[in-house]
Amino acid sequence: MTIKLLCIGKTDNRELKQLIEVYYKRLQFYNKFEIEIIPDLKKTKNLDENKQKEKEGSLISAKLQNSDFVVLLDENGKEFSSEKFSAYLQKRLNSGLKQLIFIIGGPYGFSEAIYKRADAKIALSQMTFSHQMVRLFFTEQLYRAFTILKNEPYHHR
Repeated sequence: MTIKLLCIGKTDNRELKQLIEVYYKRLQFYNKFEIEIIPDLKKTKNLDENKQKEKEGSLISAKLQNSDFVVLLDENGKEFSSEKFSAYLQKRLNSGLKQLIFIIGGPYGFSEAIYKRADAKIALSQMTFSHQMVRLFFTEQLYRAFTILKNEPYHHR
């Protein structure tokens, strides 16, 4: 199975990019993992929030296959401890999926079409983080989940 993180817009901060790359490389030892960036929309000044979400939703939809299991990283999603997230991940790994896709939306979240397409929603926290920080936190938590599944010492209980 391939695990993919789909994001709107590139990471501008060099230090964040470097940290994300650290976990990206580590994850390659456990599972095929990809990060795919959908470029920011251009000329959004005249778009209201809903129009922007719809346009981003169309770009996201174009990247999805019917067989993909789609998880939105959304503030209203289910929260997990790291251990419970690793169990959730193991369940998905055992399910025979071809692709497990986690999505970080744009600045205003997701369109209704993307919410309807999603198979699940996960919240990393009740706090609000920048979209760029979420990339780092998610890749670290995914790495942590794999180390928990392999009983490796990265995660301390």
